[in-house]
Amino acid sequence: MERHDVVNELARSVNHPDSAEEPGSSSLSCEHYGSPQQEVTATMRRNDNYLPVPGEEKSPDVDFVNTKDTSDESIPMKNRYADDGSLRYPRQGPYFSDGQRRVDYVLTYQIQKPNSIRRQSSRFGDNNFIQRFWRSLNIRSRRADAQPKEDPEIAAQEQQTDYHEDDKRFRREEFEENIRETGLELEMDERTTIPGIGFMKVHAPWNILCREAEFMKLKMPTKKSYEVKQGSNLVEKIRLFIHKVTAPLHPKVDPNRPQSVKFLSHPFSREKQHLFDLSDRDKFFDSKTRSSIVYEVLKRTRCTRAKYSMGITSLLANGVYTSAYPLHDGDIEGANAEPNDRKLLYEQWASYSFFYKYQPIGLIRKYFGEKVGLYFAWLGVYTQMLIPAAIVGVIVFLYGCATVDDNIPSMEICDPRHNITMCPLCDRACSYWKLVTACGTARASHLFDNPATVFFSIFMALWAVLFMEHWKRRQMRLNYIWDLTGFGEEEQDHNRAEYEFRVMRKTIRKEPQTPKIEESEKVKVKLTCTDRLPAYLTTMVTMVFMILVTFAIVFGVILYRISIKAALHMSTYSDQSNIRATVKGTAAVINLVVIIILDEVYAAIARWLTTLEVPKTDKSFEDRLIFKTFVLKFANAFTPIVYLAFFRGRLVGRPGNYLYVIGSYRMEECAHAGCLMELCIQLCITMLGKQLIQNNLFEIGIPKLKKLLRRRKSDLDSKQEEELNRSLYRHEKDHILGPFVGLSPEYMEMIIQFGMVTLFVASFPLAPLFALLNNIIEIRLDAKKFVMELRRPIAAKAKDIGIWYNLLRGLSKVAVIVNAFVISFTSDFIPRLVYQYMFSVDGTMHGFVDHTLSYFNVSHFQPGTDPLQPLHLGYSVEICRYKDYREPPWSSTPYELSKEFWVILAARLAFVVVFQNVVMLMSDFVDWLIPDIPKDISLQIHKEKILMVELFMKEEQGKRLAARDNHNQDNCNSPSSANQSPPRPRSRPVSHANCC
Repeated sequence: MERHDVVNELARSVNHPDSAEEPGSSSLSCEHYGSPQQEVTATMRRNDNYLPVPGEEKSPDVDFVNTKDTSDESIPMKNRYADDGSLRYPRQGPYFSDGQRRVDYVLTYQIQKPNSIRRQSSRFGDNNFIQRFWRSLNIRSRRADAQPKEDPEIAAQEQQTDYHEDDKRFRREEFEENIRETGLELEMDERTTIPGIGFMKVHAPWNILCREAEFMKLKMPTKKSYEVKQGSNLVEKIRLFIHKVTAPLHPKVDPNRPQSVKFLSHPFSREKQHLFDLSDRDKFFDSKTRSSIVYEVLKRTRCTRAKYSMGITSLLANGVYTSAYPLHDGDIEGANAEPNDRKLLYEQWASYSFFYKYQPIGLIRKYFGEKVGLYFAWLGVYTQMLIPAAIVGVIVFLYGCATVDDNIPSMEICDPRHNITMCPLCDRACSYWKLVTACGTARASHLFDNPATVFFSIFMALWAVLFMEHWKRRQMRLNYIWDLTGFGEEEQDHNRAEYEFRVMRKTIRKEPQTPKIEESEKVKVKLTCTDRLPAYLTTMVTMVFMILVTFAIVFGVILYRISIKAALHMSTYSDQSNIRATVKGTAAVINLVVIIILDEVYAAIARWLTTLEVPKTDKSFEDRLIFKTFVLKFANAFTPIVYLAFFRGRLVGRPGNYLYVIGSYRMEECAHAGCLMELCIQLCITMLGKQLIQNNLFEIGIPKLKKLLRRRKSDLDSKQEEELNRSLYRHEKDHILGPFVGLSPEYMEMIIQFGMVTLFVASFPLAPLFALLNNIIEIRLDAKKFVMELRRPIAAKAKDIGIWYNLLRGLSKVAVIVNAFVISFTSDFIPRLVYQYMFSVDGTMHGFVDHTLSYFNVSHFQPGTDPLQPLHLGYSVEICRYKDYREPPWSSTPYELSKEFWVILAARLAFVVVFQNVVMLMSDFVDWLIPDIPKDISLQIHKEKILMVELFMKEEQGKRLAARDNHNQDNCNSPSSANQSPPRPRSRPVSHANCC
């Protein structure tokens, strides 16, 4: 049966006199405004009393008086359908049923259909694919809304409280009554295609928008404009030249707008409405601003029927409402899609074919708000700055490739004439081996361990500083363009639902002890450190335990490498020379899988711990959650890398006196060329794996897989699904989209990537290149997700990226120290340098390999540790070599650390100190040299202040002249003016000639 017939049946069943009232319907539905008396009462109540607004209301100007108008009242639901049951208004656009008033916000809740409707729904039987399709979508949407959300306006329900359906309906009725008293208009829609879901649409009239904009001190553009003059210095000329050259790379989102003209902005005031261009009221407040205004009203509107006051966040947390969201502007595909900002973003931004173009940051901010706009602006700056880093990294890698044949140490290792016999790599199972078999590893290590690596480490340290400075300047420029220069954090941040619930319980516990407690004293009740002490202790213990779990997993991978290496040596493995590469690769893959799994586990644990602490505000909750998640994920991703860089090969011992763990497991040794190659392999697999699997495959593949499964479950082909989608309201289309869960996951994956790029760049110079390629895809992937797959987030103001900047700055500082230790202790750069200038006979690297190898008498093996097949090489072995700086067995102090060891150790430590201080000094100099605020922006901000003062002075002067003219006019028109003479000096005659 067609969906139109379904709607007709539903309409007749709902309007049937015998039908019971739906449990989910509110007693404050639009039918209550049917009589004229009720309409007048509701209008008077909305005009006279604003309960959630503190203080007295200022008397508005004439333009803002809420006069009686039919467009200001909600149309009853029965008027939505004609007499024949068909829809009276078309299903297009985010509007009320009258097609005039815009839907600024939507609240959804679960409803239970009466038996009559359920019986009529069963008539359509097995052929009703639409109902099965929506049933599957409804299950998916409910599960998505049940997930813990980062933003409270989506669905925060860490505090699960079961309420009866009637109790939920009563709470909704009271809350909607209070919403109406604030002046907002509501329209209920329970006869939707989505079964079990009711929609409450919210509209803010013009006078409410003006009132709230004044309360929120929203900066709006005035009529006064001025020309933005570009600076005349060399830097500005270079910037303008670059802008002209890159003009083809800019998206075509607003080509008619002059770039050199800017309107003065001022906090909106109803008393100064003449300053603003109110010729088109429908466009003065855009959809982003309207939804944010409505959300602020909903947050401070209370439902006091419960034991404690409940705002929209508490109602969402307790399941009274299932979700709350603003609407997208319109469709992005199809012949009926009208031009809108969402469609423009889809065409000019959310397309992989535009990967080479700049992002339309201004349009992103206009549609999604400043917080989302800053994220994509930061991601764009970071990606642009990766271009020079990737170029230099590729040059360093190519330099290593070009000089590999000229590298004397690797040539000596690959020379079979040296015939150096090495000690076994494991006990019993491993035999002696020739150094020439490590030729491939030695040549590959030179690609990443060469003199250019030191230069690249210094370059990346300075690059990180330049990136931070460039972002600060870009951020200040955006603050000026977006009129955020005066924006501060003094705006009120509402309490979270969980905090209010805990305060309520604490108040109830105190009431029996102090029954005469005053109402003013109840307000002062708050959670103290003593109340949160168990949560803090739980957080500390859990965090330490999870980090120890990470260490234990890394240790387990170490045991895997030791045991699998011994097993492969004992087996009949055909190619014994590839055992080391096989063990390295499989261990790196295991680490990657563990990292991906633990990332999801740690994210859930961090949220649970943050919820236990019951932070007071959303900002406090977000900051604590970010910090915990960062610590756990950072430890998870970098613990295997830190082990390979600084610990492997240093806790081994020596032949005849090896270090063992868990019985007979001998600690690992590095290859002769060092552990840098293994570090590079681990870093490469971890970085590429996380980007390809976690960032791209999960974000692209999983949504497509879910969409395919939904389509197969609903028995609808693509054409039927398209027809269904075309027949939906805007609020129904947005309901099936995924809920917005905040920007923290997006930031987190980029911060971890930034750590991969900067911390161990000395071992992997190609990391910036892989990060650049990933981010080019990531930008368009996130754009598609925000535009097509997610509900529209609440437009949140922000002037910076918050705690993420501090994490970036901390990582850039730590990167200097880490790279200094990698170059000094992990690579062979310092030993080669010391040998060439202190121990070499001819000042070259000839003899370096022999210098790094110590001697061991095989008769000194501990019993049971010597090789089972000592004659594997075809001759008996009396002396074997191992990599270390120790005395030979024939010296007076056999196997003790030699003087070369201490000389090289001193050189390593000296290099760390010098490298760290030089790079830090250069970084601080660059930081001091580049001002945080661009000079032209500081001049424009100063100019704006002067123009604003001139505008108000001119306005005050005009008011004084008008008042004086009115006063003179009143005096001339007064009846007694003809009989009374004004005061005059004695020396002047009286004259009335010029009075009027």
